[in-house]
Amino acid sequence: MQDVPAPYGGESPLFSIIIPLEHHRGQWELSWLGWTSQTADKSLYEIILVVPPDFEALNELKALAGGKARLEFTNSDHDIGLCAFGAAKARGKYLFFTESHCRPEPDVMEACIRAIGARPDWAGFSCQSVPICHNRLSVAEAAMYQADIEFGMKQHPWRKVLDQCFVTRRDVYWECGGLREELGHFAEWVLAAAYHARGHTIGYLEEARFHHYYIGEIGELKTFTLDFVQGEIRHLSEARNDPGSELLETPVEWSSRGDFNVVLARSALGARMRAGRVTSEGLQAIGRWGAIALAGDRLALGLARVSAGYARCSLTLLTMGGSRGSIARWLKRYIAALIHYQRLYCIRGIRGSLGGAAQNLGDQMVAQAGFHAWEVWQGRSFRWSEPEAALRIEAPPGRTIIRIASPEIRGPLDRIGVQFYLDGVRVADTATAIDAGAFVLQLDLPPSGRAILAWACPRFAAIDDPRRLGLPVAGIDVSAGEDVSWTSPPVAAMRG
Repeated sequence: MQDVPAPYGGESPLFSIIIPLEHHRGQWELSWLGWTSQTADKSLYEIILVVPPDFEALNELKALAGGKARLEFTNSDHDIGLCAFGAAKARGKYLFFTESHCRPEPDVMEACIRAIGARPDWAGFSCQSVPICHNRLSVAEAAMYQADIEFGMKQHPWRKVLDQCFVTRRDVYWECGGLREELGHFAEWVLAAAYHARGHTIGYLEEARFHHYYIGEIGELKTFTLDFVQGEIRHLSEARNDPGSELLETPVEWSSRGDFNVVLARSALGARMRAGRVTSEGLQAIGRWGAIALAGDRLALGLARVSAGYARCSLTLLTMGGSRGSIARWLKRYIAALIHYQRLYCIRGIRGSLGGAAQNLGDQMVAQAGFHAWEVWQGRSFRWSEPEAALRIEAPPGRTIIRIASPEIRGPLDRIGVQFYLDGVRVADTATAIDAGAFVLQLDLPPSGRAILAWACPRFAAIDDPRRLGLPVAGIDVSAGEDVSWTSPPVAAMRG
């Protein structure tokens, strides 16, 4: 959370309008004129122009702003950082965040004043974004982002913060942690989730209209997308438990990040190969794990890069003479492919510093491969493993009890036919039991306390679910222990 600023002296205005002068797209003068043309009483608001170090039109800015605005200078070169800096300098009861390529209509401030009086239950609200387009790509760009904005404002339960035009009570903004520059534009989602988790309502004020300039350049789209993805991956890697963190959706690239661990991939493939003769399941396992066992994430990253490059080339050609519909379709394909590639690339950059405990299967699970995302069955959270999976365990050496809680989604646990391996050696049936909805393994960890537990089982064919499903796992507990007197027969006895 950012530090809450000290209060300013003197009389405070009702609003502090914060305009970051980064990414102004040549529109900052029109934006400024929109603010100076407001019909509301000028004494009700202050305008804070936050200036980045590379702003080139400083003399023109000073001449135009005169005494009508405060200029605040910072070393930040990101518009989210500029907004955060402006918020720390603001005196108003309400913070009004906008962008320097957005132009408000003359009655925006009057509409906002009316909304504050009419909706005291709103801790904040976003205004309506009206697109300005000037080329073929900007039309498709606006359509894509406007659909997303419309969904967020009118349907999504909490994704209501729109930095083009967002008004908020200053005290609530600081209570919810403020905008974090290091998260880039993903900070908007984090802030919106924090408001929702703390019980604050964000409204949508359609009568307050802003005209937003879409630049329509592929390079700018790539830069913006990377900024968002970098913030998303950074936030996930922090594994913070701030209010609202649980609301943010975990992308599949993150939940399956351990799948590209070469050692774990080899262990998962080895478990399948050792589990019996080569069958269709064995061939599927080779296709699933073979390339990763040889090259880690290089193949997946290369394919993702080729896919994004192909989509970009196609989009570039279409902007020269394609139909509006084809440009719109290929823009969406390009952004989806780009996000996938950038997520893989960003995760690769931090993979060495990541632990596995954050994936919540257990504190001693420091890495894992072959697991789908968390889901819920009959009120219980769990993750499907694939028919082959592997975990790296770190625990005190010697006799160890591992308890794998497994909901009986695919039937009684003793009928699944799972086989466990520790560092490539089959765990004897006499060392495996089923107790209270869990597999209980009695193992001896090596002197290092590090080992790889892998398993293989038949694939579970779920209705209308094309995923490779294996063992449902709700959690894994590792504890030191002496020889166990089984409360239920070992697996070998049940199979007999």
